[in-house]
Amino acid sequence: MDWLRDHLWETWLGAAILLALAELISLDLFLLMLAGGALAGVATALVTDSAVIQVLVASATAVLLLGLVRPTLVRRLHGGPDLVLGPASLVGSRGIVTEAVSEHRPGRVKIGGESWLAVGAAPVSSLPVGTSVEVVSIAGATAHVRPVTAPELEEPR
Repeated sequence: MDWLRDHLWETWLGAAILLALAELISLDLFLLMLAGGALAGVATALVTDSAVIQVLVASATAVLLLGLVRPTLVRRLHGGPDLVLGPASLVGSRGIVTEAVSEHRPGRVKIGGESWLAVGAAPVSSLPVGTSVEVVSIAGATAHVRPVTAPELEEPR
């Protein structure tokens, strides 16, 4: 027991290392926050010999890390963009009308280098050849498109 009292900062450092290594197994970021608290215990042990103060600082730091830092890290690590595959990935893409689209007759548009059967999304009645369009939705093999207004004109994807 005398050794622990004489080497408190080394004890805290050992606990921090063991907790960080155990985190590699759990991958839940819980033990890593406790390791952060133990590192605060190391810093406190270098300043004071009071074990009570060291435990209080280490505990408070661990609780703060668990409550403030961990939720943000978990949200960032587990969140991310949704992966959209297939035709659904074309929604929002721009294209050019290659065969006129009328109210009762589908036409063709070139979207992303591919030719698609297209119909105008309501209230579109007709789209002449060369009109820039945006894909509103895809239903089967048919793209539902609407004309792109002048300020939004860009090159097709």
